[in-house]
Amino acid sequence: MNLTLTSALEALIRARVESGAYDSAAQVVEEALLLLEERDHLRALRRERMLQELASGVFQADNRHLVDGDEVFRGLFDKASEPTE
Repeated sequence: MNLTLTSALEALIRARVESGAYDSAAQVVEEALLLLEERDHLRALRRERMLQELASGVFQADNRHLVDGDEVFRGLFDKASEPTE
């Protein structure tokens, strides 16, 4: 596979190799793709968690298990502040 990169991306890859952190440009690109895959996986996990929370909320509302709005927003803020795995 052949790719055409911008000069900025070429410079970034070259700098990473020259720093000694990587042995080759291919290794830099491989690491970048693995990180991209990891990021996409984390996004999918977060989305699934959000959908589960929404489903739980709909179930609770349907069954009149309602919570004060300020309490809900505090909980959402706390969850957003949690470190991701």
